Amino acid sequence: MPGSAPPGSSADDSNRWLVLVVLCASLLLVAVDATVLHVAVPAVSESLRPSGIELLWIVDVYPLVCAALLILFGTLGDRVGRRRVLMAGYACFGLASGLAAYASTPTALIVARALLGVGGAMIMPATLSILRHVFPDRRERALAVGIWSAVAAVGAGIGPLVGGVLLEHFWWGSVFLVNIPLMAVCLPVALWLLPESRGDRSGPWDVAGALMAAGGLFSLILAVKRAGGGDLFTAGTVLAAGLGAGLLVLFVRRQRRCSEPLIDLAAFSRAAFGTSVGCIVLTVLALVGLALVAAQYLQLVLGLSPLETGLRLLPLSLAAIAAGLTGSRMLHRLGPRVMVAVGFSVTALAVLTLTCMDETDRPLVMTAGFVMLGFGLETTLFGSYESMLSDAPAGEAGGAAAIGETAYQFGAGIGIALLGSVMNALYAPAVRAADVPGLGAADAAAAGHSLGEAYTVAERIGGPAGEALRQAARDAFVHGMRMTLLVSAVVLVLGAVAAVRLPREMCAARPAGASRPLQTSGAGRT
Repeated sequence: MPGSAPPGSSADDSNRWLVLVVLCASLLLVAVDATVLHVAVPAVSESLRPSGIELLWIVDVYPLVCAALLILFGTLGDRVGRRRVLMAGYACFGLASGLAAYASTPTALIVARALLGVGGAMIMPATLSILRHVFPDRRERALAVGIWSAVAAVGAGIGPLVGGVLLEHFWWGSVFLVNIPLMAVCLPVALWLLPESRGDRSGPWDVAGALMAAGGLFSLILAVKRAGGGDLFTAGTVLAAGLGAGLLVLFVRRQRRCSEPLIDLAAFSRAAFGTSVGCIVLTVLALVGLALVAAQYLQLVLGLSPLETGLRLLPLSLAAIAAGLTGSRMLHRLGPRVMVAVGFSVTALAVLTLTCMDETDRPLVMTAGFVMLGFGLETTLFGSYESMLSDAPAGEAGGAAAIGETAYQFGAGIGIALLGSVMNALYAPAVRAADVPGLGAADAAAAGHSLGEAYTVAERIGGPAGEALRQAARDAFVHGMRMTLLVSAVVLVLGAVAAVRLPREMCAARPAGASRPLQTSGAGRT
């Protein structure tokens, strides 16, 4: 019956909200770790002296591994038990945090960050699928999903703030070490409090298919990240893209023929599920447009410290929390279609507001833009995740959650490639064409790589020429930032149009087994 605990669950009226607290606490750490290292990169570089390639892998290996393994561990949880996978994720995440904090070489830190990605891939879909199980009533689940998605947004948003605070007082390893106490608490609490749940499929788990999906996603997202870094047509990018696309094609063909597929491919043809996944991709793609430039703009253009930068971004997180807490009421009043469209529209307005930023600090404009941005993004993600999760049968919640999180990571990768390319295409030529007396071709090329490198070259040159280069680089960066934000606004408007395919009103959750594909050719669904 709606509103009652699922059979075999210990999550009755008195403790299912405590279950949500435990799930959100663990999700917060995973989300924070996705961005906390960004402000620690200079300290890591100074301590471990990684090469350029090693530094890229230190930053990128965590989201790469996490995104690649989400489907694998999400569907595994449906088979062997979601709580079991979640607790294994806690243990892996805590162990990897200790290894990362005390890593003495770049290779050791890369391996530790990869293990963090493994733990994150276990934790993220498990939290959402357990939430789906513990809150069978859609009205209560809508509120729980709102809190869950707000925590995820806040975690990513406060990562730089947490890192800035820790780096003010401790060494760079502290950004990882703080994970261990909370994971040590979460493990026994989860064992005592969380109910075990699994899907209704009795057949064998498709290990080969899961590995195909993992390899394909890893290769494809790696190719997208390389393209965003400027390596668009290099052999490595083309090879990774080809391998990823080939493995994913084989994965889809295997799922269509498999009697017990990992993923119900027919779900993507349903408006509520397929459109929700697409909206998640578009939302995160546009979000990256701000993430690409915000930290550099605040620190290099306005000259703020990492801690001040984190504080400036705090209104975004607070607005996201407010949207998450009011999201359930908005969803019931507006319905998924209008709610997601409104979220996209508010976010587009926020991005357009932020195009007013220039070399002069405008805290009121920035705060207004960040508040609208946080509220709009969280509203859109809330409506999309809730519609996607409610459309999936309860027995396939792990796979559905994994698809949603994979869409999030994939949107981030595409956003870095697309919007990073827009930024680079506008910034680099403007810097290289700047009329700076005595600036050699090699120095001009180096200054065109990034604003930080331009400042390094300007400091080395010194004098009027150095100041002229610094000013030209700032002007080029601000112009590129504005154009990148405009492209993000266009993407958000497309998202608002796509939201028209979502259901007008909230519907009853799909019963288990209602969307299974045919077990023969896979050409249709029952």
